[in-house]
Amino acid sequence: MSYADWKDQVFGFKTIDVRGIQGNFFQGLRKQAMALPVGGGLEIIQSFDPIPLYEVMEGLGFEHHTEQVADAEFHAWFYRTEAKQEEKDIPMRPAALTNMPLIDEGLGKVAVEFWDLTWNDGRRHLPYEIRLLLSLTNAVGAGRMRQATRELVKAYIHGLDSAALDDVFELLAWNQGIGYFSSEIGPSTLFAAYKAIKSMERRGADRSEICEALKERFGEKNPDVKVMG
Repeated sequence: MSYADWKDQVFGFKTIDVRGIQGNFFQGLRKQAMALPVGGGLEIIQSFDPIPLYEVMEGLGFEHHTEQVADAEFHAWFYRTEAKQEEKDIPMRPAALTNMPLIDEGLGKVAVEFWDLTWNDGRRHLPYEIRLLLSLTNAVGAGRMRQATRELVKAYIHGLDSAALDDVFELLAWNQGIGYFSSEIGPSTLFAAYKAIKSMERRGADRSEICEALKERFGEKNPDVKVMG
């Protein structure tokens, strides 16, 4: 389907204005989206193009159409064409980006477009999971264990073999030093997520079970991982 097939229905969509909302509002939005029947829809108003929502909503069976009606006002309509269950969802989208418009509306727009260029642009050469590992190691180097944990979880859920994580942690021990690894990385949520993967694999858990456990234990419910508003 295309927007032309359902544009006459958008006036009946529930409108949710998320401008100025801090932190990750998507958990509540997702519940409302999942409850909608085929043929239902939502209108989201944001101060920038809500690019991070598109793929996730597509994974729930929604098409979208977006219009910019003012310098800092975008209206995105999502129409459900099929009742899918998060097939494309990768947890922990960059919720912190929603804080940028609180500082400056233009900064919010630039931040979202920069994120989209970095992670979604088809011209990127390195595979997505390799870029996640580079981001993970950069985050460790900067002392951002919260971000590093999120990148590890996303990489594994995206299909990365845990043997690659073995290499990553060996290199972290080499480059950061045994003392730093023992005192900072070993006790971290990042290493706890890695140990959870290895432990479940040794017990014979299948990948889908491990991914669900990672989402539950190291997702937005975990205060050491979630983005604070």
